[in-house]
Amino acid sequence: MKRREMLGLTAGALAFGVAGAGTSAWAQQYPANDIHLICGFPAGSGADAIVRHYGERLKALSGRTVLVENRPGAGANIAIEYVAKSKPDGYTVLVHGGTGLAANMYLYKRPPVENVNAFQVFAGINKQAFMLVVDASKPWKTLAELTAAMKAKGDKATYATSAPPSIVMGAIYKAKAGLAAVDVNYKTSADIMNDMMSGSVDYALMEPVFATAQHKQGKLRVLGVSTTNRLSAAPELPTMTEGGIPMKLDLWWAAMVPSKTPKPIVDQLNAWFDQITAMEETKKFLNGFASDPYLMKPAEAQAQLEKEMVDWKEYLQLAKLEPQG
Repeated sequence: MKRREMLGLTAGALAFGVAGAGTSAWAQQYPANDIHLICGFPAGSGADAIVRHYGERLKALSGRTVLVENRPGAGANIAIEYVAKSKPDGYTVLVHGGTGLAANMYLYKRPPVENVNAFQVFAGINKQAFMLVVDASKPWKTLAELTAAMKAKGDKATYATSAPPSIVMGAIYKAKAGLAAVDVNYKTSADIMNDMMSGSVDYALMEPVFATAQHKQGKLRVLGVSTTNRLSAAPELPTMTEGGIPMKLDLWWAAMVPSKTPKPIVDQLNAWFDQITAMEETKKFLNGFASDPYLMKPAEAQAQLEKEMVDWKEYLQLAKLEPQG
């Protein structure tokens, strides 16, 4: 081998060694700064409750200050794009629905990121369902009863949605039930309540934290959940399929960082989040809004997100939803 080639190889090996050492040292020092958990929905929302639960416990495990930042807007696209473009150093973490991220790639003409490979999902959090609810004072006790009433009401029927999965769930229900109901979109589930109580909207599709709380207080009645099977945490709640509307929207929440985050940092974050999810207090917290803990390693979680991309393309086609501006 020529001397010049040998020198080139040696220089390359040295450069790789220095870069590798730098990455290793970086990972060993982690975390040296505050960690920011990004939430795509407003403070006080169900999403915010999940992020703050993990934030409080991550503070104890990491020994660092953990700040929750709410960056709501555009169906969480503002938060998604913000984290995707942040420095891949483990200090900016998106805690968000894997389902919601996949759905947003098709729900909007301008998706928040070019593709889901902008992220490395490092941990699962929970499996959950979106829920079809009505005012508990209304006479409808089953989904079949609601469907019959909404068919009779025709295009005078209205329903409320907020997060992307609720839009999809509502559209699928409407299409499969043959309804002419009009979708009224709100920023959060909480914003729906006044119109629900006044009768301005007939039914709503809600995220589980808020819907379950209102159901337990006797204000709302859950007529169906979106998942394939009944939830282990709430076996008393019937599925939409049982109510005559075939549906398999199995939703999940996860934690993710920008895709170029060093593997040692990804693994450390996974270890911390898995510890939190395995805590008895976390199981109780998650079960409290009819969701089940969902432990996953980074490779498994990333594969799940990629599968969601395929599934949600089909769901949106089934719901006949056109991408929003």
